[in-house]
Parts: sequence; structure tokens; C-alpha cells
Amino acid sequence: MKKKLRDFIFQELVFVAEPNQFGDDDDLLEAGLDSMGIMRLIMYIENEFGVTLPDTEIEPDNVQSFNALECWILRHKNS
Repeated sequence: MKKKLRDFIFQELVFVAEPNQFGDDDDLLEAGLDSMGIMRLIMYIENEFGVTLPDTEIEPDNVQSFNALECWILRHKNS
């Protein structure tokens, strides 16, 4: 899951010089993930992983890192 997220984010939404050096807890918002990017990311996640992520949960804590994204997706994967 994180590999797919990484590939999408670094190919489509955020430019970082060394994607391999970007850790799972590093801050995606500081790296340049903006509100439009977050919306594109949510659409990608919903299509790719078959989950619905509630609009009411779109907040920095859920999109700030790869680990946060994975936890958010997993919370809704079986609901």
C-alpha cells in the first residue's frame, strides 16, 4: 500500500529531489502536498483501495505522512 501511495504522490503531486530518502513519518505537507493535491490523493485512494474516506476526516493528522495515510485507509478498509 505504501509503495503505491509513494509512487502516486511523488509522480503526480509532490516533487522531492530524493524520494528514496523520504521517510514514512516525514511531513508530506511540508514537502508541498497542498489542498488540491490532497483531493486528488483521496480520489486516487478511494479508486485504488476501494475505500470511502469521509470528508469530515480530511485533516492534517490523516494526510501528514505515509504512516498516517496508511492508518486512515486501514480504519475504513473494512467498514
